[in-house]
Amino acid sequence: MMTRRALISGAGIAGSTLAWQLAGRGWDVTVVEKATGQRSSGNPVDVRDDALRIVEGMGVGDRIRAAATSVQRLVLVDRDGRRVAAVPASAVGGSKQSVEVPRAELAGVLLDAAATRADVRFDDAIAAIEQSATGVTVEFESGGTGDYDLVVGSDGQHSRVRALEFGAEERFAHRLGMFVGTVSAPGAEVDPADMVMLGVPGRSFSLHPSNGIPIGAFIFHSDREYDHRDAAQPAQIVTHAYAGLGWRVPEFVERFIAADDVYFDAVTQIRLDSWSTGRVGLLGDAASSVSLFGDGSSLAIVGARTLADAVAAHPDDPATAFSEYERRHRMLVAPKQRGVRTAAGQVVPRTALGLGTRNLVLRIMHMTRMQSTPLVE
Repeated sequence: MMTRRALISGAGIAGSTLAWQLAGRGWDVTVVEKATGQRSSGNPVDVRDDALRIVEGMGVGDRIRAAATSVQRLVLVDRDGRRVAAVPASAVGGSKQSVEVPRAELAGVLLDAAATRADVRFDDAIAAIEQSATGVTVEFESGGTGDYDLVVGSDGQHSRVRALEFGAEERFAHRLGMFVGTVSAPGAEVDPADMVMLGVPGRSFSLHPSNGIPIGAFIFHSDREYDHRDAAQPAQIVTHAYAGLGWRVPEFVERFIAADDVYFDAVTQIRLDSWSTGRVGLLGDAASSVSLFGDGSSLAIVGARTLADAVAAHPDDPATAFSEYERRHRMLVAPKQRGVRTAAGQVVPRTALGLGTRNLVLRIMHMTRMQSTPLVE
């Protein structure tokens, strides 16, 4: 029996999940990742509902639960660090079938699983793609070439595969006028049960205990121009945006400036009319980034499983497989993309009135849940 070959660009959450799923269906899978190793930065994310069931089926549910954070409360503070409000983390929303885990931990667990079934190559990337009726020839930045039956770009918001096969990023990227930056802070003093957030009009800074290595997160509104290829800009933008704020903000701005591994990007939606062309398709943020506020990690896991199922159903017809995957997965993505601007305004209100309203809503949600919870005798 002929072995079919797949190339996946990107060893993140989507790419690693797809690699494991496709290899389990008999495909010879190669994953190529531009980075030299796994990054340590990024906010904690939720693995929920169908995504949680998928990772359980992959046999990594126990590792993901072991890496879960222990946050119990969301604490809101003012510029001086005084407590404004505190609500249980459950009051913020989300599914009961959910595990919060640092993004880097989730990506690492899934990558470890993928590496047991697929060939994972770091420090390389796709340089050119040439399709034919029977396959795809890929040239790598390292100088080698390879022939594949299909290629999947799961290489994030700034996807190389998308640029090569679909066009320039500017055609598909829709910025929301916000930025997010995160930095890991080993040794920082935090309460392991509390996520603490300082909010002022247009800006927020949150301190998350994660699972032992705290994470500082800057989320703010700004229409400033930004080029993700300019390594000096993140420190400059964060320093300017958070000048004059108190509490622990100056400490974490300094950590952000000094750190070797930070995350920083414009909050952006990626929207395309089609996620595939011939034997090349897109997955995760490369296809449909729903921004910071849209369950991106869980959607990436579910999308990877959906794509693997479609490929298994149409192994000799990648175009049909990609079309079936897109038809099914768009139904999950579209509502998240439509609601992202409302969510952004709730997470980082632009005005003092908006901040007060958000805090009041959190308290009401908490009280409503308390009143609806039955007493246990």
